[in-house]
Amino acid sequence: MHAIAYPSLRCGKHQLDLTHAHVMGILNVTPDSFSDGGRYTSLELALLRAHEMVSAGASIIDIGGESTRPGAATVGAQQELDRVAPLVERIAAECDVIISVDTSTPAVIRESARLGAGLINDVRSLQRDGALDAAAATHLPVCLMHMRGEPQTMQDEPYYNDVAVEVAGFLQERIDACVTAGIAVERIVLDPGFGFAKNTQHNYELFKRLPELLSLQRPLLVGVSRKSMIGNILQQPVDQRLYGSLALAVMALERGAKILRVHDVVATMDALKIFNAVQDAAKE
Repeated sequence: MHAIAYPSLRCGKHQLDLTHAHVMGILNVTPDSFSDGGRYTSLELALLRAHEMVSAGASIIDIGGESTRPGAATVGAQQELDRVAPLVERIAAECDVIISVDTSTPAVIRESARLGAGLINDVRSLQRDGALDAAAATHLPVCLMHMRGEPQTMQDEPYYNDVAVEVAGFLQERIDACVTAGIAVERIVLDPGFGFAKNTQHNYELFKRLPELLSLQRPLLVGVSRKSMIGNILQQPVDQRLYGSLALAVMALERGAKILRVHDVVATMDALKIFNAVQDAAKE
């Protein structure tokens, strides 16, 4: 396994051991997310799904109240809060799991932390007005993701001279901004942003060169589950991309990823267990 500078991550009342990899289960409470939009818009259905993913082995549940698929509509702060806050509160009360909130909105960041969230996962890398200060005030870890523009425009002819170098440069700039705002470097996780402002070629080149991002000395979160980068190669619809997702999940682990953000927790946990068995055998 690749060495990580910090062996654990304090996520509220939980400690995430980064000496091994973890599965983050996706729980979108939106009507329009690309894969499971509309399936978990009721509180009880979403809570049931959270319990299922925890039972399957997910270390983290990532709750999203705003779709960030290409072309997604923006969501008001109150609407996002109404979707997310009740679920954070219920999961915190009922499940022994780290709750991650997939948000860029300062009000949602603050309220989610108050209700028991343990991680802020922001596709905009805390660039919205007030987001840096809100995240710093929570004292929670943050996940910074690479994206150019907004979901409405990010796929409008993305261009890079060197995608891995430019993604690394952006993430380093956001690390520096966080540290300046009072977010300690040991509280930062990085996400390369597969599928965000990147075409298929960009995604696969960045994935191949994923170990280069380890030079930033922060744990890597990889989210490729069911994404179009898989569909474009396999020519399969969203609900037929499990095997491609698992292939990339294992390759992400081999390239140093510590957190896999996925829809299919049961299948990914099986892949992770086999990966760990190989790694452990190599140590004997």
